[in-house]
Amino acid sequence: MAGLRTVGAILLTLGALALLGTDVTLLVAGAMAAMVSTFAIQEKQVRGQAITLALGLPVALAAMSLGALLHHSVLAGDLFFLALIFGAVYSRRFGDRGTALGLIGFQVYFISLFVQAGVAALPELWLTLTIAMACSAVVRFTVVPETPQRTLGRLRAAFRARLAQLVETHLTLLDAEPGQLDDVLDDLRRHTSRLHETALMIQGRLEDGTRDAATAGLLQRRTADAEIAAERLGMLLLNARSAERTDTLTLHLPDAPVSATASVLQSGGDVHLQLRRDLEALRLLVARRAPDDRGTALAHLRNRLLAYRDEDKLPPASPAVQDAFRGIGETARGVLGLRLALDGPQDESDDSPATTRSREEFDAEEIAIVGAGEEVAQEAPEDERTGLQRPTTRAAFQVAVGSALAIVGGEFLSSQRWYWAVLTCWVVFLNTASTGEILVKGYRRLLGTVLGVVAGVALAGLVGQHTWTAFALVLLCVFGMFFTAPLSYALMSFFTTAMLGLLYTVLSTYSLSVLVLRIEETALGAACGIIAAMLVLPVHTDSRTDEQLATVLVRLREIVTAAVEQLSGGPAVDLLSQARDLDTALDELRASTGPLTHPITPLRVRRQTARYLVALLETCAYHARSLAATAELVPYSRTVAADPRLAHAGRRIARNLDLIAARVQDEPVTGEVEAGASIAAMLEASDSPALRSGSVTFRVLRHLQRLDEYVVGIARPLEVPVAGPASPKG
Repeated sequence: MAGLRTVGAILLTLGALALLGTDVTLLVAGAMAAMVSTFAIQEKQVRGQAITLALGLPVALAAMSLGALLHHSVLAGDLFFLALIFGAVYSRRFGDRGTALGLIGFQVYFISLFVQAGVAALPELWLTLTIAMACSAVVRFTVVPETPQRTLGRLRAAFRARLAQLVETHLTLLDAEPGQLDDVLDDLRRHTSRLHETALMIQGRLEDGTRDAATAGLLQRRTADAEIAAERLGMLLLNARSAERTDTLTLHLPDAPVSATASVLQSGGDVHLQLRRDLEALRLLVARRAPDDRGTALAHLRNRLLAYRDEDKLPPASPAVQDAFRGIGETARGVLGLRLALDGPQDESDDSPATTRSREEFDAEEIAIVGAGEEVAQEAPEDERTGLQRPTTRAAFQVAVGSALAIVGGEFLSSQRWYWAVLTCWVVFLNTASTGEILVKGYRRLLGTVLGVVAGVALAGLVGQHTWTAFALVLLCVFGMFFTAPLSYALMSFFTTAMLGLLYTVLSTYSLSVLVLRIEETALGAACGIIAAMLVLPVHTDSRTDEQLATVLVRLREIVTAAVEQLSGGPAVDLLSQARDLDTALDELRASTGPLTHPITPLRVRRQTARYLVALLETCAYHARSLAATAELVPYSRTVAADPRLAHAGRRIARNLDLIAARVQDEPVTGEVEAGASIAAMLEASDSPALRSGSVTFRVLRHLQRLDEYVVGIARPLEVPVAGPASPKG
């Protein structure tokens, strides 16, 4: 959508300027200004977007004017450019609006350098900027409107599509031969990860995309229920078809070995056919949308699947296979809850007792959510860091120093196009937080630039002097930039450089030496950015990673403790929000370890350790989400009851996490991580009744046992003392 919006703004700007008979230079300036004014604004609410766009026009006019006035004053121009760069980066501390205005100011000044703007051309350039921003506004608010509600609607549709893909993969997993298992597991990992990413994107849009806090809370809970149930169903199916219980680590660590044992389910047998039939019914329930999902046949399928939530409705089979049927029932419940949240009330005339009970649970949850939504929301705590410790202030000084080096070095390479080095230095600092991230981003930009130069040579020879053909290819490159930006920074840089080669062709300044200079300036800018990051208020990758790791461990401890407390009969709390906080922290940790796990890193041992720790934490997060989802049922379900014995089971995990977090934060550690007897054995040793397979307590203990094992596994590479012989499986 961002690509379409940007291409539309550029196309409308080019059309308007062409009708006015402007020259090619103004066409290029207008196209670049339209692109900048479109992608710079990231606010979610329409009113905020309009205000920022309106404020962006005077900022753009001022930047263009100063660029033209200082065009022939080298020293003054360079000093102003550095001040502008510092202010543009520092303005990020003021949120999306400050970031957008700073970006517009910097990029428009860069445009003035690119088109060699002079004072005599200022009136035409002012008109061009005004037209470009007006066209951007028209496309943004009328042609391709972006509202939180529309974005959330697309994400909800995407979540359904991802859920249907995952259920399709479950079917493939059920039928896969041993030799096909590795490929099927790759698909299972990928589709599970994509479903999780979509759920996180929905979480990020709930506050602005829904009418009130109660609606947001309801949709959050229903999405989380469906996601967790579907993820768990994949593991249960894998266990059902394998002779050995499969570790959840295989869902998260790509190189983790999986025993390709023959399926214990006889292909074509009664149980196998029943599982396949029920999975196909589940896929149908997911894929059908209102109002096409009404009918007695679909109601019958839904009732049959929901009946598996009752122990007496399970078919006779091994415990692992019965777990798979339970998983289908829980996933069907998640799909029903999602439909109720998205599509509203449905026909209840054909409901079975199991379906009626599920609806009653949803009604009870909704009442609780509405009551919670009436409470006053607490604002997120502000960043307590001040002065040079504030990330925006630190980054502003780093970029300013790096840009100064880039200006000096760029002038030696070319007195006319030195600004490419400055642009690269600026870009490598965007969305990075450590020296390692800047290094990797600089490498990717250089790689994309080299490949883009090759493409630019080919495209320049293809278009020749055909201006409008060149602009058509520019639009394709712009769309490619935005489409590939979330996937690969190197690809985005490739399309950017190819686009610049076309623009040079349009301006009749293209030559092979110009594109080679582009590579040299890019390498110089990346090097200057890396040097500044290493010497000016550096944030080392190790310290950044340790900070994020400590946050993940704290979040994990909080949600496990709260979930166990609620499962033991404690007060109800918002566990799903805590689960999403854990997921967000884990995503940030994964990003911060990117430099350590990148293929170019020479530190192989550290790379394996980082990948191992992230994989263990992803597995712990899966079990924590499952605990939270089960605990959320306690206040409303007739079949899920609190068990006071569980309070003792979570204490060891919480204590172990506290010890590991203290070690990561360089705090004194007194004591050892406790291992040894399993959590289930600890409960059975307290003269408690034997645990029944399939009971909620049994399921919860299985998640706690896995958490306990993997927390011990996390302690070992971090050199936290461990008492006992236990270690994680896999």
